[in-house]
Amino acid sequence: MDVVTLVGVNAATLGWYLVLAAGVFVSLVSLVYLSRPGGRWGSTVRKRLVMGVPWGTLIAVLGVALFYLFVQDGLADPTTPVEIPFRAYSYFYPLGILTAGFAHSGLGHVTSNLLATLVFGSLAEYAWSHFPHRRGSSSFSSARTNPFVRIAVWPCAIAVTAVTTSAFGLGPVIGFSGALFAFVGFSLVRFPIATLVAALSTRIVAQLYNALRVPEVQQTATETFSRPWWAGIAVQGHALGLLLGVVAGTALLYHRDVRPTPEHVWLAALAFTVDRGLWALYLPEGSETYRLFRALGMAAVFVLAAIVAGGAAATPRTLLPSIDLSRREAAFGLVFATLVAVSAVAVPLNLYTVGDPSAGVGDADPIEIEDYTVFYAEDVENQFVPAIAVPGVKNRTGDRVESSGLIVVSERRNVWWEEVSAARLESTGAATVRIGGLTWSEDVRATRTAWDVTGGNATYHVRLGVAADEDRPVVFRADPVRADAIVDGRNVSIAPVGDRFEIAVSRGGDRLGTADIPAENGTVTTGGLTFVREGRDVFAERGETRVRIARRGSDRT
Repeated sequence: MDVVTLVGVNAATLGWYLVLAAGVFVSLVSLVYLSRPGGRWGSTVRKRLVMGVPWGTLIAVLGVALFYLFVQDGLADPTTPVEIPFRAYSYFYPLGILTAGFAHSGLGHVTSNLLATLVFGSLAEYAWSHFPHRRGSSSFSSARTNPFVRIAVWPCAIAVTAVTTSAFGLGPVIGFSGALFAFVGFSLVRFPIATLVAALSTRIVAQLYNALRVPEVQQTATETFSRPWWAGIAVQGHALGLLLGVVAGTALLYHRDVRPTPEHVWLAALAFTVDRGLWALYLPEGSETYRLFRALGMAAVFVLAAIVAGGAAATPRTLLPSIDLSRREAAFGLVFATLVAVSAVAVPLNLYTVGDPSAGVGDADPIEIEDYTVFYAEDVENQFVPAIAVPGVKNRTGDRVESSGLIVVSERRNVWWEEVSAARLESTGAATVRIGGLTWSEDVRATRTAWDVTGGNATYHVRLGVAADEDRPVVFRADPVRADAIVDGRNVSIAPVGDRFEIAVSRGGDRLGTADIPAENGTVTTGGLTFVREGRDVFAERGETRVRIARRGSDRT
């Protein structure tokens, strides 16, 4: 959460905080009063957790938060952490595989994951329990029953799960959500109804956080760049984490001889997977084009719910006497096989490597910092290619997808990635990419300056350089564009030249003159036309005729 200091908080904001606190207080007091007889909740929790606290989950939350603040340099810039070196690009970059499960792409990403971890992780740890449950066993009688050992095992298991979801996630993954979904799977097979309640409570916690962070919001409708919401979901990684949790939770059920109600598990699994978008199976078809397979995805989550319910609630009765196979063994085998199948999907992509690190750079005038090369280019071959050639199959992603935008390359880290698409840079006008490693970081800033001419076309140039430098060089220039308007038989074009933009006047194919676009409120004459700059607009004048020729895009720094 953003650091909020009471000093400087205006009266309106403080008033909203008081309203929020009063509402929460009244609700909690009512709950305590209604549940007071017997103190059921507190005693129930203390039977499974030392002092009623999910210590292992808190340790995991603290570890991820510290990784974000110090390793990703989120303390210096909470909204834009260093993420590129911590993504799981492929097996040829072990650092990414080991760290991606703990790293995050932004403040909202890490906050939402940690808030949900507090809810689902606590429920899963409650299902795990700090105390033994086998009849006749007692705490501290062995390492296996020692509550402190069991607490220590929990964050270790979480760390292994996070690395596993990174290693078998469809890259380049980043985030703790794989482990988060494992919490869900683990608790879902033991406490399905409680898991559904927890799923709802995560939204309550998230909205409470938003209300604390920004108690009052005023927004104006604007044009923004956005991908389809489902294109941002790591469906395979989430399903992988869920199945890991289901496998571990089901094994624990068998060990403790607990059989949950199958319809409850089925409903909980189906409701959760639909609510969290695991049905959103999609494929990228281009730099910013995606295809969603909604029917296939919905069919998949229904089947998944049946597999999970079958695995959790299967009985030990014999299924095939000839091979001494029980229903429980068959059901667990099906759940485990599903986990293996979901994991195997990512292996081919995680064997990709960088083909030609210099491809696409050309005359792009790249920025080179340590082992990184950052450049802007359009319609270049993607150089993230399979390390192992498959006979009869096109092996270059560039044969299918071209990249346009701000591209980051590091042969040492096995990175060749379109970090900011051309479409996104066009919409935002500027973007910052943070590169770095475990102990250092550097910000690279790109700005796009455009002139939109009458008729709908535009020309632009892109500046790129270290963010700390105020004067960043132009590294890309688009083609000249001609305005549709004709003034006294003359055509007007605008082109990026050097670090500026130039107006060219022509007639019948012959160039009559050129001049720089005038500064604000300035005037220039060339080719028999006078050009007047008024704010962002440029007008062409000839006698009594005055026509708007171009408008500059919104300035961003």
